[in-house]
Amino acid sequence: MHFPSLSFAVLSVAGISHALPALGSGWPTLIPNTVVIDGYRLVEAKLRLDLGDHSLKSALKHLTAQADSWLSQGPWTVTAKATPPPNGTLHDYTSQAPYFWPNPNTPDGCPYINKDGVRNPEVDKYQDRVSVGKMFNSSYVLSLAWYYTGNPKYSKHASDILRTWFLDSATAMNPNLDHAQLIPCANSGRSIGIIDFSQEYTNVVDAVAILNTGAPGWTSADAKAFVSWNKRFLSWLADSPFGIQEASAQNNHGTFANMQIAALALFTGNHSLAVSQSQLAKSFINSQITANGSQPQELARTRSFHYSNFDLCAHLRFALIARKVGVDLFKYKGPQGQSLFKAVEFVIPAAAGGGSQWSYPELGFTQYAATDNVRAAAQEGDWMAARAVDGLVAPPGGDIFALRPAPEQLDSIATVG
Repeated sequence: MHFPSLSFAVLSVAGISHALPALGSGWPTLIPNTVVIDGYRLVEAKLRLDLGDHSLKSALKHLTAQADSWLSQGPWTVTAKATPPPNGTLHDYTSQAPYFWPNPNTPDGCPYINKDGVRNPEVDKYQDRVSVGKMFNSSYVLSLAWYYTGNPKYSKHASDILRTWFLDSATAMNPNLDHAQLIPCANSGRSIGIIDFSQEYTNVVDAVAILNTGAPGWTSADAKAFVSWNKRFLSWLADSPFGIQEASAQNNHGTFANMQIAALALFTGNHSLAVSQSQLAKSFINSQITANGSQPQELARTRSFHYSNFDLCAHLRFALIARKVGVDLFKYKGPQGQSLFKAVEFVIPAAAGGGSQWSYPELGFTQYAATDNVRAAAQEGDWMAARAVDGLVAPPGGDIFALRPAPEQLDSIATVG
């Protein structure tokens, strides 16, 4: 297929909209109404692939390889766990705090003690945390693979995974996180457990927005039911004691929690809440990022590079959401000159030069942890980030940022706190 009037340069929204009717029945007819990713960037990438842009071909190979690996896995469900939560309801999501260990000085191991950054393998007795991570990743990758290839095997499996986790009455998760990151001997769940979802769940929302453009296997009834589930989940996040407490946190937990609320408000049509949350994001830039771009709360962690990039990822995703409701966080500067670009520039030396360029505590330095954050800033016009892109380390499985142009926490550990 040849379009002589198009080029590989970034296309305008109007230009993309004008080009869509010429693309034929093999294309989705709508720009995906994604809440984090800018939907027109997905259309642009698909246009470029159809035009034979070789710079995206390798990314597509990585994407389809990842998608192919998911075809033989899943679906997963919260009802499959062997150990129910304290209330006995298998449909309630359940996980155990990852960094809390049995007390070696007491016969029953109580009270549990905190070892920051050191994961207790005992947490795996609650299978939901591992299962939900697979559900998040697979549904996102499979939906993207369908979007770029048109192969229904990807969208049908993504649809099955999503229906099983969220919609089918026999297997669906209840829309709450009442029993997330519980600590044995101490409680049956904590507000802090919302991070189990907020760090990646917005990918699932974008996956559904992509499927909503006409994917085989995903119906209008599925789409309607998924919105209904998220309205109930959003109500729990915004109004429950756990949700209110997590949203008030001043570290990465608060950034992710409020970003997730903004995304779900946008997805479910609550425009006023999406706007108020996007304005609130400025206060997190003010309080978490210093004038030189450092994030002191995250630098104090034993995994300081990981957590600096973790929180930064939430900020950058928040900015993508906020732009859709007219709030520009990329250009925002705090009272001391704090900005998202400054925060990215703070991690660039280590992102490009490795662990020797990072002088803060880090139990396991992973250079590619910053790759998506730097690419996201470069995409938004930060010149230092743009200069660093060619020297970045790709994550395992290959760099697919150009095909899902929103930052991810690439070195995600099984559970974070």
